[in-house]
Amino acid sequence: MEQARSTISKIFNGEPHTYTRFNLTQNMEGDTSQVEMKLSSDVDEEVGENGVGEHRHSNSNGKPYVAQKLGRTPKNLCFMAAGILLVFIIGYLIGYMTEGKKEAAPVCASSVSNIEGDVPHETGAAPLMDWDDVKRLLADKFTAAKLEKAFSEFSAVSHQAGSPTDEYLGNRVLQRFKEYGMKTWTDEHFIKVQEAPTSGYNRIIFKQTSEDRPKGFLSYSKTGSVQGAVLYARYGQEADFRQLRGQNVDMNGRVMLVRRGKISYAEKVANAAKMNASAVLIYPDPSDYSFGDNTELYGHVHLGSGDPYTPGFPSFNHTQFPPVESSGLPKILAQTISWNMASNILRGLGGPNNPEGWEGYIKLGDVNDTITVDVQNVLTEKKINNVFGVIKGFVDSDRYVVIGAQRDAWGPGFAASTVGTTVLVELARSISDMVKNDGFKPRRSIVFASWTAGEYGSVGATEWLEGYLSSLNMKAFTYISLDGIVTGQNGFKVAASPLLHTLIEKTLKEVKNKEITLFNQFAKNDWESTILEQMQMDNAAYPFLAFSGIPSVAFRFSSNNAEYKYLGTLEDTQENLNIATSKQVPQLAEAAGRFAGHMALRLVHDHLLQMDLMKYYKIIRSQVVRINGKVRDVQRLNPQLLPKTITMQWLISALGSYSRAAQNLQTDIQNSDLEDVEMCRIINDRIMAVERNLLSHYVSPIDVPFRHILGGSGQHTFKALIKHLDNLKTDNLQADAELFRSQFALATWTIQGCANSLAGNIWSLDNEI
Repeated sequence: MEQARSTISKIFNGEPHTYTRFNLTQNMEGDTSQVEMKLSSDVDEEVGENGVGEHRHSNSNGKPYVAQKLGRTPKNLCFMAAGILLVFIIGYLIGYMTEGKKEAAPVCASSVSNIEGDVPHETGAAPLMDWDDVKRLLADKFTAAKLEKAFSEFSAVSHQAGSPTDEYLGNRVLQRFKEYGMKTWTDEHFIKVQEAPTSGYNRIIFKQTSEDRPKGFLSYSKTGSVQGAVLYARYGQEADFRQLRGQNVDMNGRVMLVRRGKISYAEKVANAAKMNASAVLIYPDPSDYSFGDNTELYGHVHLGSGDPYTPGFPSFNHTQFPPVESSGLPKILAQTISWNMASNILRGLGGPNNPEGWEGYIKLGDVNDTITVDVQNVLTEKKINNVFGVIKGFVDSDRYVVIGAQRDAWGPGFAASTVGTTVLVELARSISDMVKNDGFKPRRSIVFASWTAGEYGSVGATEWLEGYLSSLNMKAFTYISLDGIVTGQNGFKVAASPLLHTLIEKTLKEVKNKEITLFNQFAKNDWESTILEQMQMDNAAYPFLAFSGIPSVAFRFSSNNAEYKYLGTLEDTQENLNIATSKQVPQLAEAAGRFAGHMALRLVHDHLLQMDLMKYYKIIRSQVVRINGKVRDVQRLNPQLLPKTITMQWLISALGSYSRAAQNLQTDIQNSDLEDVEMCRIINDRIMAVERNLLSHYVSPIDVPFRHILGGSGQHTFKALIKHLDNLKTDNLQADAELFRSQFALATWTIQGCANSLAGNIWSLDNEI
């Protein structure tokens, strides 16, 4: 009855819209530059200024219109009585039908988190199955016992990308998908990768005395032979090289000896190349990794993802693209060595002492500590196959969440690929069974993907994205990575698009491990600071976010949030993972699978996508505040580089446009009938466009593949803008005021473009900028 009265009230009275104002800038542009934003105020809509809703109308003359009091004639009284009776009957029927559906049709959550101060409101009926029943079904079907039995099916001693074993495992996954009644297909690519020398070897010769021949290698290294003086550079981070420069150490032509860890191999090599080094040797230091002295390391040094010989476009067979190489390919040699090899070099170094605070050996090396590095990796072409299966949605089947896992590995790869592939297949089985036998009807589709060539830099996944980018970023609304989800037991880490942070928090509070929710087990006081981490370029979910503009999430159980030491070695076995997890691999895999499953199911269950648009507003705003402070610093210290005509006004206005668009969407949701399929679709499409429109349209995906202005890499990003300003402030040789001005303008318009898309119709756009 309450719903009936509300519906009838809306029919006759309409929906009032009131706004409050607040000051965005907080003196970001001084006292004279302010931007006002209109925020939807649900509290005011509900109770009005004095506790009573006030809704005024005007006539054509602009004067308030006051309804005339009806005369109480017998005729009018009859009409009034008939009207009241009719309203009562209609209300009773609506109330009866609504009450009958309550148990089967619970209220679904809003896709946009309530702004602080809003009154919670219903957003329409959810799919036929209650969310608690969905969670219960998944828990019943997806169990540790079934995972433990399935591990052996997807294990192999070696299953390198493109190998017969990799193809065999791919066929096993495909067969399982078919058995579950899923629509299946494969995606074939011909990629180029570097392998270790087939006839010959890579080698290092220190001081012309001892020769070592490492078996491990780094794919995509430059090949050839160089000789130079060794220089110990700790982890090879930018900060490490700054410290060396601060000690006036000559780095030109040196062979950098760096420890594994902290950042990826590719980043270490790229940082060394900026110092004009000739080669990089990477080793595992025992203070970081306690495994055998002769353990070999494997990996790649492409600063990017996908096939570096087809950047920005897919490596299909017989393509007509001209020969081209990724800008992320290194220009110097790179090689991994064991600790046994590295210790011999470190003991023989002379020269100046290490900078204060550096661990390990005392000396950095001098010009007489020469070493020869010979890398003879072989470039080969391989055929690879990605494998897919889909559970189709019942309402918007052409909108889908993608769940993916890497299938290949350098050796056994139990943590790197076996656990993730097993969880992928078991999730597909469980959810398929829920649809076939338990009446679960997802509104949207779920695509299950088994990738290969992940060890070379997410090659299989990236080639798929490049091949179908124009449709994927319009229809795939989330990617969930299952790579490396169990590498320990005492920590839990998540890297994700800010749009998914609220959904992640809810999921942490739902999923249990050892009868304790993940939130209570790992979040402590502030879950964002203890669990969330930045998504790095070597993360399997990164190309989905930064290249394709698809909201993505990757997560893992870890050992005190540290890196699992056996990744990228031939010792990534089930036995070693059991030691790292106290033999809790099946139980941890169950919790990880349910974490991924809950997110995926929630995204296909509710009427509206569970994405929090205001999270990006907060992040963009924090970046704007930083940029504003640095602009004012440069204008004060070096006004000739950045004149006062450079203003923050337009960037602040773009930020205001985004906030207003997000608030207006919230209002549209409140005023919409979410049982209307087309209305839900329109709203969801506006939500999906946010991540996609944070990709810069002003750079080429061939030259700059990771175009995301917040999570990407390149001169177009907010991170690069801040670095530009730091260089301008100190009048650094790398400072380029004109480049900053250009990128600053383009970043501003990227934010405004995102706001325009979120606003919806062209006549709803905010034109203040």
